[in-house]
Amino acid sequence: MRKQEYSAGMVKLSFWFSEFCKVINLINQGKTLKEIKVLNLEENLFAAPTQDRAIQIFNTVSNRVKSLDQSFYSLFEQSDIATQKIINLIAIMKTDSLFFDFVYEVYREKLIIGSDELADSDIRIFFNNKQLQSEKVAKWTDYTLKRLGTCYKTMLMEAGLTDRASGIRKILKPILDKTLEQHLRDKGMELMVHALTGVR
Repeated sequence: MRKQEYSAGMVKLSFWFSEFCKVINLINQGKTLKEIKVLNLEENLFAAPTQDRAIQIFNTVSNRVKSLDQSFYSLFEQSDIATQKIINLIAIMKTDSLFFDFVYEVYREKLIIGSDELADSDIRIFFNNKQLQSEKVAKWTDYTLKRLGTCYKTMLMEAGLTDRASGIRKILKPILDKTLEQHLRDKGMELMVHALTGVR
């Protein structure tokens, strides 16, 4: 998987599952992303409070959709909601290297050692390590890192990978749909399978 530069941009973003569903649904109906972009401006597809937010949602969600091979689109529509949420999470991981590292290095490690708890201290340790590895992350403020940590917890919870508890969250290991797992392997995305199922 090609590594992008680390970014704290996710603090302004959401899981946007229904928006992701809507874009894939329109693509499967034969619409292009260019046409969906126009529709979004004309009809406020995502019921955004402002046009700026509508544009931001479209740009983010369309990047997530484009990060996946087109063969995922029909698979998405044939899948149950739990699997669709996992596919959305995979697209988020594909478009944000730091979040991918978090799921791979923290969530996966918890599954491997058999721990079912995700604590704020786990997130702090992750960011401390990244600050040692990356000059860019080292420059981020504690406030940014705290917001990013909250965002990461929300993404995992929305995808069904943790519960909603405040404080320490319970990890819910996903049962990866066999068709999706095989599809990820066929597309050379085994690391995603490992990250989500806790494989060394």
